Amino acid sequence: MGDEVRNDNNYPAEVPAEDFAGGRRLTLPVIPLRGLTAFPEMVFHFDVGREKSINALEKAMMSTQTIFLVTQKNIDTELPTADDYYDVGIIAKIKQMLKLPGDSIRVLVEGTARGRIVFPETEVSHVEAIVEEVLPEDYGGEVPAKIEALVRIVLDSFDEYLSINQKASGDVYASIESLDHPGQVADAIASHMDFKTEAKQSILGEFDVEKRLTLLEQLLDKEIEIERIEQDIGKKVRSKINQNQREYYLREQLKTIQEELGSDESVENEVGTWLRKLKKLKLEKKIHDKIEKEIKRLSKMQPGSAEATVIRSYVDWVFELPWNVYSGKGIDLPAAEKKLDADHYGLEKVKERILEYLAVMELAPNLKAPILCLVGPPGVGKTSIAKSVAAAMGRSFVRMSLGGVRDEAEIRGHRRTYIGSIPGRIINGMKEAKAMDPVFLFDEIDKIGADFRGDPASALLEVLDPEQNKEFTDHYLEFAFDLSKVFFITTANTADTIPRPLLDRMELIEVPGYTEQEKVKIAERYLVPKQLSEHGLTGELLRFSNGAIHDMINFYTRESGVRSLERRIAGICRKAARRIVENRAKRIVLSSKNLEKYLGKHQYRYEVIEKEALTGVTTGLAWTAVGGTTLSIETSAVAGKGGVVLTGQLGDVMKESARAGISYIRSIAKEIGVAVDFYDKYDIHVHIPEGATPKDGPSAGVTMCIATISTLTNIPARQDVAMTGEITLLGKVLPVGGIREKVLAAHRAGIGKVLLPRDNSVDLEEIPDEVRKKMEFVLLDHVRDALPHVLTKAVTAKKSSSRKSSAKNPAAGKSSAKKAPAKNPAAKKSAAAKNPAAKKNADAY
Repeated sequence: MGDEVRNDNNYPAEVPAEDFAGGRRLTLPVIPLRGLTAFPEMVFHFDVGREKSINALEKAMMSTQTIFLVTQKNIDTELPTADDYYDVGIIAKIKQMLKLPGDSIRVLVEGTARGRIVFPETEVSHVEAIVEEVLPEDYGGEVPAKIEALVRIVLDSFDEYLSINQKASGDVYASIESLDHPGQVADAIASHMDFKTEAKQSILGEFDVEKRLTLLEQLLDKEIEIERIEQDIGKKVRSKINQNQREYYLREQLKTIQEELGSDESVENEVGTWLRKLKKLKLEKKIHDKIEKEIKRLSKMQPGSAEATVIRSYVDWVFELPWNVYSGKGIDLPAAEKKLDADHYGLEKVKERILEYLAVMELAPNLKAPILCLVGPPGVGKTSIAKSVAAAMGRSFVRMSLGGVRDEAEIRGHRRTYIGSIPGRIINGMKEAKAMDPVFLFDEIDKIGADFRGDPASALLEVLDPEQNKEFTDHYLEFAFDLSKVFFITTANTADTIPRPLLDRMELIEVPGYTEQEKVKIAERYLVPKQLSEHGLTGELLRFSNGAIHDMINFYTRESGVRSLERRIAGICRKAARRIVENRAKRIVLSSKNLEKYLGKHQYRYEVIEKEALTGVTTGLAWTAVGGTTLSIETSAVAGKGGVVLTGQLGDVMKESARAGISYIRSIAKEIGVAVDFYDKYDIHVHIPEGATPKDGPSAGVTMCIATISTLTNIPARQDVAMTGEITLLGKVLPVGGIREKVLAAHRAGIGKVLLPRDNSVDLEEIPDEVRKKMEFVLLDHVRDALPHVLTKAVTAKKSSSRKSSAKNPAAGKSSAKKAPAKNPAAKKSAAAKNPAAKKNADAY
């Protein structure tokens, strides 16, 4: 019994002498036990066969029949020394000895107490040691509450273990529960548990009863968890075996029935069909061998097994791919141009870029397909442009939306090791296209995400790289698939959120928003006929006047595209259909006068610029997600200590622009007739109306600077002149973005002159001709260049300072104190009509 369990670890249980209550010191023979840990109060037997152990047993029988039993650390050690066994064991009384065949002796002993080897003494014939007896703790008749609680917890855990482990006897619990001393309870439970030798030794070596019970509870919890897992696994295995036996029986029955009916679709027939298909495909040798190997594996499996189902699904996917099938029949450039013009009004530059690509592809058929990225606001026709390109090229069209995609497996597929795995959406799209050269649209590529499942944007790097996509490998297919003939087009609302490595692989084509005139044409040519047809109406029953369409665009929509406009037209069609069906009208003509009857009150209104010049108020231009808009910037100077107050929910960049402008004004104060010490006596307040709308960006710098100069010089600023541009501390005007949208907003508001940074002159080419002809553009190099165009009179340099002149107006030398900027009525006269379009978060002001 003592030689059964292997101990692979050193688990010392050495305890300093001061950690326990010591008793007598005895010189006793020592017997190391192999694979057995004994506890006090435990009656058990073991076999002795080693010579030294037999000699130690005989020595004990000749004296007090008392022996010290310890556990050997490594059961393979035949001649153990003091380092090969633990120093904590039990003092045991020999009850009976029985000689066995083969010179072995079976010994029955009873443990009396714990002991600890103080000093080992190795005799020639046997092992002997000085052992200190460890006495159990004496509680004086009353066990502490904490220890009593631990005993109950341990007993409950032991009871739970017995209920799970069917091997243990139920009578054991009753005998242990009847024990009085907590230490005996812990030892008795540990002796009945199937713990490893190291764990049992750790319990034996713990002399403190509270710590011993705590350690035992931890070990019991672990054993209970292991038992539950073992039982769960056993149930599943038995259930699987029973299921497999049932399936085998049913398959054999089905096979017999099919043979009787003469409709035996054996695996051999299926494999033969697949091999013939594979031969016709004429694939690359590497791919051919891979698929052939999978087909032959299937022939060696049970038809209904799970693995056979996985292989069958895999082979089906492979044969459904469009190997060596091409849909394109060459490019007819005039027909392509006609198709683009028929489907889309305007967007001339976008069409020109696409036609250029098609022309190059016609001349160089082997050219790697380009990767185009159409960037523009919502509703301008990016997706429909991609469809028109596919139709113009005579190719299949596949669309994949990337908005919110966060799992890399959406792109590359799942490995076949997972249950229910399928290829990624790219391979699935190729299957749907049924051709190797479709137009493949990745929609909303700027809204792709990433999380713990991977980064889809990184997976797209291979797909959208013409140098790599010839060998795109899907995790499910496990071989390279050629995507080099695919014409990839992506769409995005902004390029800012597209990962840089991905953006570098694509050719950007900006799709700008539509002008008002373009929207009118689109509505007349496309939207109105489409909605009339969908609602069962005709032009005779419902007619839209040109003025009604203009008013719908101006007062009921605020967008760069035409989606909201189409919804408004659909709403009118529904109301008109009801009136016609109810015989309340036979024919409806929609005009500006009766538009409110169908759409309600105006939802938007455009800001109309004040004709009167105002002091401290200038007109700026802003870009928003739905197009450009105009905003008034108001400034005032009030008595103070040189503070700068910025209101209107301005962002950090805009605040820095305002402070830079004020610092520039301080540097040229004398040149523009402003008192040099104005900064010490006045607080400058810059406010941009519509404070609920966040605003940010550097392009309001020149506007805020001119408004502040107007306030400090008391010279009114023209409201029909708008401007945009970033400024530096030296007064230079730097270029900004969104010029096209800003200029269109100025034209819409009735502004005749726009001041732009000189470096933005190239952007004027993007402005429609009908707008450019009606407006005057002034290009700025410096803030001084804007003053003659905005202020109603020229600023004059301030002469040598005198106390008298400064007493009249510390800020502007020519004005009286009564006209000080503190009482500037500009804020009261600022434009009242505010454009709600600005209530979109501005990217750049």
